[in-house]
Amino acid sequence: MTVLIEEIRKSERSAELAQNLLEIWEKSVRATHTFLSEKEILKIKEYVPGAICGIKTLLVLFDKDENSPLGFMGIGGKKIEMLFLSPDARGKGFGKMLVQYGIGNFSAEEVTVNEQNPNAKGFYEHLGFKTYKTSATDEQGNPYPIAWMKL
Repeated sequence: MTVLIEEIRKSERSAELAQNLLEIWEKSVRATHTFLSEKEILKIKEYVPGAICGIKTLLVLFDKDENSPLGFMGIGGKKIEMLFLSPDARGKGFGKMLVQYGIGNFSAEEVTVNEQNPNAKGFYEHLGFKTYKTSATDEQGNPYPIAWMKL
């Protein structure tokens, strides 16, 4: 499989791409965010397309052979705001590839991670991120503990 990371500018973000990325988001969340209820997933899903279309920097990982997205990462300022991979693409180094691309090309150096997703926290720790602050709630005040991490 040949992969390609492409920055998708806001003016190039089509409804079709947003739908494809939303599907990746949902599959990824269902595979990794086991602490969320069905109702919570559906509630969050409502604002994901707006986040995808509105994030300053959107990097999409494409399977070049199939010309289809495998995952995506959004960066706002120097912070990784979102990183989601299709479950089939997990464990193949693609997440690391996206993060390293974001660090090298967009100076990404910070991320928040839900502490109830220990695989994600371990992933970022493996890449050199360290927790500098924690909170018992997420940014919206929901009861999901968050770790703020920085390179």
